[in-house]
Amino acid sequence: MGVVAKQSFYNSITIGLAFVIGALNTVFLYPTHMGSKLQGLVVALLALSNLVQPFISFGVQHAVIKFYSNLQTKEEKDKLLSFSLFLPLSVFVVLLAISSVFYSEIVDFIASENKEMGKYAYLILTIAFATALFEVFYNWLRIQFLSVFGNFLKEFFPRVLIFVLLLLYAFEVVDFDGFVVGLITGYYLRLLLVIIYSLSKYTPRFSLALPDQFKVILKYSLLIFMSGTAASLILDIDKSMISTILTVENVAFYSVAIFIAAVIEFPGRAMFQIISPLVAKALNEGDDITLKRLLKKSANNLLLISGLLFCLINLNLSDFYNWIDLGDYAVALEVVLIVSLGKLFTMSMGCLNNIITNSKYYVYVFWFSTISALLAVVLNLYLIQWYGITGAAYATLMVIVLINILKILLVQFRFKINPYSKASILTVTLILLVNLIFTFIEFDLSPFMALAVRSILIFLVFAVIAHLMKLTTDIQPVLKRILSSFQKT
Repeated sequence: MGVVAKQSFYNSITIGLAFVIGALNTVFLYPTHMGSKLQGLVVALLALSNLVQPFISFGVQHAVIKFYSNLQTKEEKDKLLSFSLFLPLSVFVVLLAISSVFYSEIVDFIASENKEMGKYAYLILTIAFATALFEVFYNWLRIQFLSVFGNFLKEFFPRVLIFVLLLLYAFEVVDFDGFVVGLITGYYLRLLLVIIYSLSKYTPRFSLALPDQFKVILKYSLLIFMSGTAASLILDIDKSMISTILTVENVAFYSVAIFIAAVIEFPGRAMFQIISPLVAKALNEGDDITLKRLLKKSANNLLLISGLLFCLINLNLSDFYNWIDLGDYAVALEVVLIVSLGKLFTMSMGCLNNIITNSKYYVYVFWFSTISALLAVVLNLYLIQWYGITGAAYATLMVIVLINILKILLVQFRFKINPYSKASILTVTLILLVNLIFTFIEFDLSPFMALAVRSILIFLVFAVIAHLMKLTTDIQPVLKRILSSFQKT
């Protein structure tokens, strides 16, 4: 776990800083200077871009992770890397040709409810392509256990880009058109940086020759593509449907709430960057002991850390919204709690998703994702009409719970392992206890001071009880190793 611990630590710092910048963007700069309408427009366009991106990448970025460690020769590895690059390029050329021929029809469809969406429709495909190609090169780095810089570009760079562009917009250096152009330019700069860095670390001998396992790799990529499309639909269909059924302002309210809830995932996002190749290696080598250890430790540690974040976020929510003075955005307070429950459940599964994706049972992901995507569309269609953005949150929670239960059952039946243990029960008990203690405690202080005092108390109570329950035994050695490595430098 040394490699995992060290790179996860650095990735955690990057993602933590990214969330701080993202928070400034989402809950302050966007609402204050751009307003809910334009914020909702940007979020809706990026959501549509995320829906298109899997069609371009076609799942090959995941094929690199799964098959690379199983290939024996440099020639075969280079063929795989070449294939992972040329396939998205080919798909993009086809999509570009189709969109050029039917551009008017596509714009009319996108702009059916909002004309501004049609005006900036070009952003959707251009950013989707840059993101798809970025993921390919980023995974080239991950298979070599060089995730830190790639993670910086993936998590930190886009948020700093938007931060700078929002400041330029606030000081009227650029108008909204300039903001959109700057956004696209920044995404392509990020792509250029990851290309240069990845090729400096390992330059394959590019070849148009297909890998020996071409059919297996293509089948895997196809299924992951379909699964990824369904997964993207699950993630972004709510924002797209809110903009259609309600207004783009509601997209802004909902997006702020979703961003706050997503903070719970940041420890997992840091760990999964480096643990996925280790899971693939253990599966390829049939190392069941390592696989079980990776699952149990990642699940226990992520549930504990994410549980603390869950408490800090939801117990301080009202004071946070009052401190930032979000005004109309407070209509989405309930959304944060509902979605964060789903995020916490997902984190409690540890690296279980990595096990399924990198195993021979990856085909199940397609069926799970397809069922969930269809359910997401139906639930959002009705629940948004009935309950507004809170209905979208309930739809998201229902879908998360369903797909997670299916995945847990699959791993239990096929691998005879699951992410849960006695420590999981104790951690859930701790989370409930802390919420019970602090739910009814109010401070006669300003929102900021109340938030600060409550956060310190929550952290202290959570940490002390967790230590007494011996829930921190996996984390303490990691912290000691990290501190000792800093002392040596």
